[in-house]
Amino acid sequence: MENNKVYEDLILVLRRSKKIFIFIQVLTVFLLLNFWKIQVLDHKKYWEKSEANRMREIVLPSQRGLIKDRGETILADNKASFKVSIIRENCENYDKSCRKISRLLKIEEDVLKERIKRYESFPVFKPIVIKENLSFEEVAVIEARKLEFPELFLQAEPKRFYPFGNLAAHALGYIQELSGEEIKKGLYQQRRLGDLIGKTGVEKVYEATLVGTDGEALEIVDSMGRSKGKIAKREPEKGQNIILTLDYALQEKVEELLEGREGAVVMMDPQTGEILALASYPTFDPNKFIDRFTPEEWLDLVNSPEFPLENRAIRGQYAPGSIFKLVIDLGALELGIIDEETTFTCKGEIEIYNEPFTCWVEKGHGEMNLIQAIRNSCNIYHYQVGKKMGIDEISRYAKMLGFGAKTGIDLPGEKTGLVPNPQWKREVRKERWQPGETISVSIGQGPLMVTPLQVALYTSIIANRGRKVTPHLLNSQSLAGKRAFSEKDAVDIELSTFETVIQGMWEVVNKGGTGWAANVKGFDICGKTGSTQLISTEKDKEKKVEEEEEEEETKTHSWFTGFAPRDNPKIVVTVIIEYGGMGGATAAPLARKLFNSYRRKYD
Repeated sequence: MENNKVYEDLILVLRRSKKIFIFIQVLTVFLLLNFWKIQVLDHKKYWEKSEANRMREIVLPSQRGLIKDRGETILADNKASFKVSIIRENCENYDKSCRKISRLLKIEEDVLKERIKRYESFPVFKPIVIKENLSFEEVAVIEARKLEFPELFLQAEPKRFYPFGNLAAHALGYIQELSGEEIKKGLYQQRRLGDLIGKTGVEKVYEATLVGTDGEALEIVDSMGRSKGKIAKREPEKGQNIILTLDYALQEKVEELLEGREGAVVMMDPQTGEILALASYPTFDPNKFIDRFTPEEWLDLVNSPEFPLENRAIRGQYAPGSIFKLVIDLGALELGIIDEETTFTCKGEIEIYNEPFTCWVEKGHGEMNLIQAIRNSCNIYHYQVGKKMGIDEISRYAKMLGFGAKTGIDLPGEKTGLVPNPQWKREVRKERWQPGETISVSIGQGPLMVTPLQVALYTSIIANRGRKVTPHLLNSQSLAGKRAFSEKDAVDIELSTFETVIQGMWEVVNKGGTGWAANVKGFDICGKTGSTQLISTEKDKEKKVEEEEEEEETKTHSWFTGFAPRDNPKIVVTVIIEYGGMGGATAAPLARKLFNSYRRKYD
């Protein structure tokens, strides 16, 4: 019995030993597999992690290309700057670090944390920029206390700088931080969250040319994040410079004359389409977009009732008023509806389609032929010509002369304006075209809308006797450019027709017409004034209420557009001043100063 019991105990021990042995074998295999996984499969992961503990990858920012005017005055430059970043891996206590850093850098703690949160997807060992454009005092303080703040990383970088502040701001545009949304959409390949990119203007259109290629460096650091030297480095490559067609002196003069008014000015070479000056007012300082706005500053800017960010030259849509009468004249002459000697009598008012339509001169102009009607900007004459012409032909000639379509300028966000016709009204407003609307459109009123740049192009087509060019800002000599701004097809209007209308435009300025205030002796300016009374926006309506007790002139937008000299024209000047009154009283004198400035420099 005892032997049997001993035998059974041995069997039990053997069974247990076998189980223990199997368990040890399984455990050994498991450990070996884990060692293999760590050493082989996860080697790269742990190697990178260990390397990050002793090495820091630093981006070496590249310089953006310079933007220069036609005389190579630098309009957009770069300057040395310092920025400070936080490396979250080096924070012993994140919340405590944020509190201390906010006091050190004078940043609100909530603002600091919000900025860091935007980049929370970054690896913890990657620097996140928390303040840029540091003053020398701030740099000195950070350097002096770097042992106390091992999580802070100070770095020098080239910073975009606009030396003339708001000069040509709408043409140049501005740069701003690339957003996560833009990266998700794949709009900017091989760019990183936080990179600065062109958001408007030339900065945006020529982003690919202006942007450089960032360099990289691997830096050895100690446990406190202090640099112990670089072990690898790839130098950054600077972006290409571009030269614009803008003339610094003319641009400065335009903005000086526009200051304090709301409006826009375009100065263009009609032979080439080169833009010598393009300004919109109110304006803004593009440097602010680099230095970063406070939330209050940003809200003030975007909610401003004057819309300083809006480029009125290419996006402002206005009724053209009397400057549109030249479309009627050119079309009616071509169609044989009138000739140079066709006369109508203006008594100050006329009834058409059982509606009264008035002239801007209450007592009327009397009997006039076409040239006289252009010179005196007679509404009654053009009502009757427009009625004979009809809205479909008016629309066709307006489009032929550049309205209702983008000009093709190398700026983003250009508006098309609106050339109305019965089809448009049926499709958009679900209404029938009324005959009286044709009469309003005949003098540039009604739903007709144009941009100042379209008016400049239209003026250049007349100056060129039908030849079309593409307005542009990139100088053909620019090293970065090589972009061809080809001529478009000439418009199908006879040379003699243009000469007749140009005679009228010449008399507007040089023979006591509505634009006499634009006259520059010896420069042979041809032009046309306009005043528009259309109330088309909420802002316009508010303005109208404010001015209800004032003279009628203050409720109108003031237009002047013209070219010089009459033969072999070299310059087009287009001016609109919002609520400036009559075109001859406000826009024409301003245009005269610009023609004078151009002549002194180029003629």
